[in-house]
Amino acid sequence: MVPSGQVVEKQEPTEPGPDPELKSWRCLVFYLCFYGFMAQLRPGESFITPYLLSPDKNFTREQVTNEITPVLSYSYLAVLVPVFLLTDYLRYTPVLVLQSASFVAAWLLLLFGRSVLHMQLMELCYSVTMAARIAYSSYIFSLVRPARYQRMAGYSRSAALLGVFTSSVLGQLLVSAAGVPFSTLNYASLGLLCCSLLLALFLRRPRRSLFFNRDAAARRGAAASELAGMNPAAARGAWRDWTLARMLRELGATAHSPQLRLWSLWWVFNSAAYYLIVYYVHILWNVVHPTADSASVYNGGADAASTLLGAITSFSAGFVKIRWALWAKLVIAGVTAAQAALVFLMYSTSNIWLCYLAFVLFRGAYQFLVPIATFQIASSLSKELCALVFGVNTFLATVLKTIITLIVSDKRGLGLPVHSQFFIYFVYFLVLFGVYLLGALVVVLRHFRDGRRAPQPPALSPTEEKAMQPLATQEQSLQPEAKA
Repeated sequence: MVPSGQVVEKQEPTEPGPDPELKSWRCLVFYLCFYGFMAQLRPGESFITPYLLSPDKNFTREQVTNEITPVLSYSYLAVLVPVFLLTDYLRYTPVLVLQSASFVAAWLLLLFGRSVLHMQLMELCYSVTMAARIAYSSYIFSLVRPARYQRMAGYSRSAALLGVFTSSVLGQLLVSAAGVPFSTLNYASLGLLCCSLLLALFLRRPRRSLFFNRDAAARRGAAASELAGMNPAAARGAWRDWTLARMLRELGATAHSPQLRLWSLWWVFNSAAYYLIVYYVHILWNVVHPTADSASVYNGGADAASTLLGAITSFSAGFVKIRWALWAKLVIAGVTAAQAALVFLMYSTSNIWLCYLAFVLFRGAYQFLVPIATFQIASSLSKELCALVFGVNTFLATVLKTIITLIVSDKRGLGLPVHSQFFIYFVYFLVLFGVYLLGALVVVLRHFRDGRRAPQPPALSPTEEKAMQPLATQEQSLQPEAKA
C-alpha cells in the first residue's frame, strides 16, 4: 500500500527548468536580507537607558529599573505564543509588517511619551517586535529549495547581524565623534524604521507555511519542498493532524533522548538569565559610569563588539568536533563557569571599561553554545518538530525569566537595585555551574568505570578448549574466502 503522501508527490508536475515559484528566489532572498539589514538599523537603541535618565526624559533610575524594564519580560510572555501561531497562520508577511509597525510605535512612544505608562507601552510594543523575529528567521524557508536552506539561513542571519553591528557602530560614531544628542539619534532611528516598514509592505506573501497552510499549498500545485514533505502522511482533513495537538504527541515521544533534554534545559535556564543580563546591563553601565556627557558613553561600541564576537564564536562553534554524548556537560559547565565569573566582574568592578569587556565576553560565551545546542536539538528531529521544540524552549525560558523579574526586579517583588540584581545572577550561574559539573563528573566516571569493567571472555576448562579447537581450525580455513 503506497502512503498517500507519496501519491501527492507523484501527482506534482515535473516540468523541466526552474520551478515557476522559485525562479526569482535570488531577488526575493536579496530583498529579504536587505529588509533584515534595514530593520536592525536603530542607532539610538544602545543609548535608550541614558536617554531615559537624561534631562530630556528625566526618569529616575529606580523607575527605569523597577517599573519600566520589567514590563518587557511580562509583555513578551503574553505575546510570544499568539505571535508564534499567527506567524504561520498568516504566512509570515503580515507579522513582519506588524513587527515594523511595532518598532515605529515603540520609537514614537520613546520620543513623545512623558510618563511611566508611556514607557511601559513602549516596552509592550518592543516585546511584539521581539516575538515577531520568528517570522523573519522562518520566512526564507518558504522561498528556496531544501538544498539551499543552510546557505540561505546563513545569509539571512548574517544580514541581521551586520545590521546590528552597523547600527551600533553608527550610533557610537554619531554620539562620540559628531556629538549628536540622544534625542536626534532616536529621531534618526525612527526615520530608518519607517523605511523598513515600507520595505515590509512589499514583501511577497508565501503560498505555504510550516503548519497551517501546507494542504492549501498542495491543492494549488505548490512546488515540492521540505516544508511539504516534513511528514509523509497525507492530510486526512482532521484539524488535529496538522496542528499542535499532533506535534505535542510527537514531542512527548522524543523527550526521552538524553541529549535533547540536556540541551533543551540549557536553552531554558541559560537563556533566561542571559536576556536578563542584556536587558539590565545598560542600567548597570549608567551606575558604574554616571555621566552627563553623552560623548563619553560607549554603549554602542560595547554592543558592536559583543555582536561581532558573538558572530565569530557562533561561526567557530561549527568546527568543534568532540564526543558530545560524553563531554557535553563538561563543556557547558566550563562555559557557565566563565559566565559566572564575568557576571561577578560586572557586579564588582568600578571600571566601566572592565564592565564593557566583561559583557562582550559574556555575550560571546553564550553565542558560542547557541549553534551547538541548535544542532544537538535539531539533529534527531524533523524540521516541523524542531520548530515546536525551539518554540517550547523559548516559551519556558520566557516563563522563567518573567518569574525572576517579578521576584527580583519588579517593585511589587524585592525591587532590588541593578547592582544587587547582578549579584543574584552571579549566584544563579554559579548554581548552574555546580549542577553541570556534578553531572559531567558522573558521566565521565561512569564512562571510565564501564571501560575498565568491559566484559572479558570467560575462562574455559581443558575439555572446552579441546572442543573449541576444531571450530577455530574451521574458522581459519574460511578467512581467505571471506577476504576474497
